[in-house]
Amino acid sequence: MIVRPQSSVQRRKLAYSGLFLMMLVSSLLSPFAWMGRSQAQTSPYCQLPADEIAEKSELREEAIGGDREARNRYKDLLDEHAEQIRRCRNQSWLKNQAIWIRLYPCDAQEGVLEDILDRMVNRGYNQVYVEVFYNGQVLLPQSQNRTPWPSTIRTPGHEDVDLLAEAIAKGQERGLKVYAWMFMMNFGYSYAQRPGAEQLLAINGYGQTSLNFNTAAGLNSDVGAISSEETFVDPYNNRAKQDYYALVQAVVQRRPDGVLFDYVRYPRGTGPASVASRVQDLWIYGSAAQQALYNRALNQKGRELIRRYISRGYINASDLDSLDSLYPTEGEPLWQGRELNYYSPTATSGERRPIIQSQLWRLTVAHAIQGVLDFLAMAALPVQRQGIPAGAVFFPDANQTIGQGYDSRLQPWDRFSSSLEWHPMSYGVCGGNNTSCITSLVQRVTSQAPPGTRISPVLAGTWGQAVSNRPSLEAQMQAIRQVAPQINSMSHFAYSWQEPQSDRDRKFCQLR
Repeated sequence: MIVRPQSSVQRRKLAYSGLFLMMLVSSLLSPFAWMGRSQAQTSPYCQLPADEIAEKSELREEAIGGDREARNRYKDLLDEHAEQIRRCRNQSWLKNQAIWIRLYPCDAQEGVLEDILDRMVNRGYNQVYVEVFYNGQVLLPQSQNRTPWPSTIRTPGHEDVDLLAEAIAKGQERGLKVYAWMFMMNFGYSYAQRPGAEQLLAINGYGQTSLNFNTAAGLNSDVGAISSEETFVDPYNNRAKQDYYALVQAVVQRRPDGVLFDYVRYPRGTGPASVASRVQDLWIYGSAAQQALYNRALNQKGRELIRRYISRGYINASDLDSLDSLYPTEGEPLWQGRELNYYSPTATSGERRPIIQSQLWRLTVAHAIQGVLDFLAMAALPVQRQGIPAGAVFFPDANQTIGQGYDSRLQPWDRFSSSLEWHPMSYGVCGGNNTSCITSLVQRVTSQAPPGTRISPVLAGTWGQAVSNRPSLEAQMQAIRQVAPQINSMSHFAYSWQEPQSDRDRKFCQLR
C-alpha cells in the first residue's frame, strides 16, 4: 500500500480528531473534566480552594476601594463560584448544606455583609438561615417597622437600612438560598414591657411566667440560668397571634427563600421542673388558654369539672356527686375526646374518680399541645400562601413521656405537618468522637416522620476538629449518612462557632 503525504488540512483534521477523542475519553473517566478551573479541586463538602478564596477576598477589597475593573472581576468570580457550588452539590450526596447566623447592626457597613456571605460560599454552603426575630427584636428597617418589637438597627441615620432584604439579595447573588429564621412562642423581654402584656403571656398553675420560672438555658448559656430574654406567650391569645402574624407578613414581603420557626414549644425547666407531671406544670393558666379549655366541654358538668380540676389539681368523689345535684338533667360530664366505656354504669363515684381524673389530665396535656400546633399552623399560613417553604426547628427528645409525666417543653413535632420542612436540633453530646447519641436523635425523627417529609438535621460543631465534646462536623455528617442515607440536607450551628473572631468583632462594633 502506498502512503501518500498528508496535506496541512488533513493534518489539522487528524489533530482535532485526536484532541476530541482525548477529551471524550477524559470526560468518560472523570466527572470533573468539563467543569471550570476550580471544580476539580473542590473538597468532598464543596469547599473552595485557598488560592481562589484569597483572590476573591482581594478583589472584594479593591472593589470596595472603587476599582471598577476589580469590581467586574469580583462579580465574575462570584458567578463562577456560585455555579461551581451548584454543580458540586448536584453531584454530592449532600444536596443542601446550610449554616445559621445572627446579623448585627455593623453588618450594614460597606463590605461587611459581602465578606460574611463570601465566607459561607467558601465553605461550600448553599443555604443560609438568617435570624430575623430573636430576643425581642426584629431585623426590619426602623422606618418600616410596624410590629410591637424594636428594630435590630436603631442607630440614628440608619432608619432605612433593610439588612434582611440586603442579605437575601446579596446571598442569592452568590447562589445561596436565604431563609428567615424566627423565634415563635418566645416573644422576648421587650414584649413583656408593653402595657397589658401580662395578659398575653403563658402562665402555669403556680402563677409563674417564663420570666420568673427557672428555665434551662440555650446552647450558648450556662445550664440552669434564668434567661431574661425568654418570654413565652399564651398560644391561645388572639392579640399575641395577631402581632406575630403581622410580623411574619412583614418578613415574607422581603421574599426569603424559606422561613423557619424556632421555639415551637413551651419553656423547659431544670431539675424536677423539666418534667410536667401535674396539671399545674402546664402553661395553660393564661386567661385565653383557660377559656379555650373550658370551651372544650360539651356540657355543664364537663365545664365545671374541668374548672375544679385545674384550680385544685385533682378532683374527688364529692365533686362528682355535687355535679349530679347541680345539673340533674345531664348524664356524664362530657368534653372533646372523652371516652365513656371505662367503667360500668353502676360504678360508684369513688370508682369513677381516678378514671375521670386521668382523663382530665390527658385532656389538659392535649390542650397545651394543641395550642402549639395551632400557633405554628397560623404562623406558616402567610408563608405557604406565597409559595415559600416553611419549616419548624425542634428538639428530637422534647416530645417524650418521662415516667408519669411529659417533657415540660411539650414540643409535639411528631404531629407537625409533613408539608413543613423538619429541622431536628441533633445536639447530642456523646463525648470525644462518639456520634451515637447524635445519630440516635436523627433516627428517632426518621422513624416517626410521615413518608416524604423533608428532614434536615441541625448539627452543632466546627469543621475539622471536636469542640464542646462534639465530634467534627464531617464526622457527624458521615455518621448520619450511614444510619439515614435518605437524608440529603443538613445545617450547621453556627457561623459564630466557625468564625468566632468575625462574630465578636461584629457583635461589639458600634455603627456610626
